[in-house]
Amino acid sequence: MPSPPGGFEVPLWRALTVFRVASLGYVCALAVRDADRYDHPFAVGALILAMILWTGATAVGYARPAWRRWPLLLADLGVVVAIVLSTPWVIGREALAHGVPTLGVAWMAGPVLAWAVSRGRRRGTVAALLVAGADVATRERISQSSFTGVILLLLAGVVVGHVARLAVTAEERLQHAVELEAATRERERLARDIHDSVLQVLALVQRRGAHLPGEAGELARLAGEQEAALRALITGIAPAAAGAEVVDLRSLLGRYASAAVSLSAPATPVTLPRQVAGELAAAAGAALDNVGRHAGGRAWVLIEDEGETVTVSIRDEGPGIPDGRLVEAAAQGRLGVAQSIRGRVTDLGGTVRIMSTPDAGTEIELIVPRVQR
Repeated sequence: MPSPPGGFEVPLWRALTVFRVASLGYVCALAVRDADRYDHPFAVGALILAMILWTGATAVGYARPAWRRWPLLLADLGVVVAIVLSTPWVIGREALAHGVPTLGVAWMAGPVLAWAVSRGRRRGTVAALLVAGADVATRERISQSSFTGVILLLLAGVVVGHVARLAVTAEERLQHAVELEAATRERERLARDIHDSVLQVLALVQRRGAHLPGEAGELARLAGEQEAALRALITGIAPAAAGAEVVDLRSLLGRYASAAVSLSAPATPVTLPRQVAGELAAAAGAALDNVGRHAGGRAWVLIEDEGETVTVSIRDEGPGIPDGRLVEAAAQGRLGVAQSIRGRVTDLGGTVRIMSTPDAGTEIELIVPRVQR
């Protein structure tokens, strides 16, 4: 089933909530440790209470996709920047100069990560610069640790934003793949239904009326043409791409389908290595040429995918092949069957079966293994 919108981003939003709660716990621990060094400890307590309430508000807000928009994102950034800027007053510059941590510490990275998850690395970088600028503004002296904090915020915004964009791209590709698979399954289902009903009826009309005179014969011919056209349409067989390692045998044999040649194939692709499929199709084409020259009338081609082997059967309703005729033709230098058909299939490691009955037609089976040894 398709994943819900933003499904791949959900773990990132949950991780953001976990980070904010954990970083808030760290802020509380530092506040308890340094309470006696603050200029206004009660004000620090009030700000920590505000941080707790805002952490809960963002946890609820970001859990709802409809709320992950500019109003909440801007409010989140504004609240954190305001708390960071209040640090010199509530803590005192003297305490800060003696190494007391700022009030925001790691908690101030929350909006940076939120912007990165929702808008990608560019927005995450913008939020990181704003928060880092507010943090630097609270310090009288810029030290190496100040630059370290800025770099860490920038890295967080860029890396998390990049991961978030990758998640969105992966979700879009997955959604496209799911839709394509659903469309393919529906096409295959329709192909099976049409094959079991309409195509068989058209083939029956063509076969029964092929030898009738007048309008009946014309209707039979039209039915044969429409059967071939409809079969090509429902299979959706596209020409094999140049350079492809495997091809669909149906696409190669589909070129022989016509009002006089009925092609029956599985609804799913019959894939073979390009060279094998080409030789097998050429052998089938040689057999159909023989049908046109010696048997006339209609021919039926059947493709069977049997897993380890693939079988192509060519059947006609001609006069059949007299006993010894193939040996005589080979002795006379006419090697259509011996080389164009049997030779090709034998080179592929396959076998050729020829079953012919006088005045009852001929059937040729071309059987080749799917994996060449």
